[in-house]
Amino acid sequence: MKKRGIYLVGMIGLLFASPLFAQSLGKQVTKQQLVTYTYNNTLAFRPKWALTTEIQERRFRNPDEQHQFQISSRLYYSLGKSWGASVGFAYLLQSPQDPHATDDLVVPELRPYVQFDYRQRIGRLSIGHRYMIEKRFFRNTAYGELAKGYNTNYRFRYRLGLEYHIANINNLPLQVKASEEIHVNAGKSILYNRFNQNRIYVGLNYALHKNINIEAGYLYWFQQRVTGNQFFSRDIISLMIFHKINLNKKEDADPADIKK
Repeated sequence: MKKRGIYLVGMIGLLFASPLFAQSLGKQVTKQQLVTYTYNNTLAFRPKWALTTEIQERRFRNPDEQHQFQISSRLYYSLGKSWGASVGFAYLLQSPQDPHATDDLVVPELRPYVQFDYRQRIGRLSIGHRYMIEKRFFRNTAYGELAKGYNTNYRFRYRLGLEYHIANINNLPLQVKASEEIHVNAGKSILYNRFNQNRIYVGLNYALHKNINIEAGYLYWFQQRVTGNQFFSRDIISLMIFHKINLNKKEDADPADIKK
């Protein structure tokens, strides 16, 4: 138990330190402002099985330009004892990283992944751990156009999340959420950006209905570019809808565990 505590403190320290470390070395940091709109649907069709599909539109602010469109689906299975496993696939369309760019090339990405979740409950507090391995396929480009084939790499992700039940409003829960997630690249094509990005999030989640939640939050996203000495520092407003359709005769013991 003591070793786990030391490991967790060390991981949290690494996550918070990464943006400060990069800036302290005088790296080139580009600041951007974005907003994301997300619809998350979970179809629970067996007591331990669920299919989650998420659609997300990410846009720059001032000027309003598309940054990224993403649709992903994952099949979830409850392993018991607060553990769950998922296999999924995501399709992304990446627009230019600069909202003022004259180039309008949109680059597709294919992303199969495996995910494991572990959730701990302490009174009103829920602590979630998410471990993810992704295989990323980026469409090749040449002379400002799409070319044949893909270049690939792996990415490893760990997210520590906290959810605290503040109160019930009209018998429906209001929660505050906070999380931090680190992404690390791996593969032959990765030369200067083993560290990929760090995301820090805080938000409020309210249940409009037992199967519909809305959430508004702020995400700080710090990302290293392929050059290694250039970074994006992004302030993002996040607006989300969580929708669950339960086909089981009986409610799951903990439906919140599979919809997030």
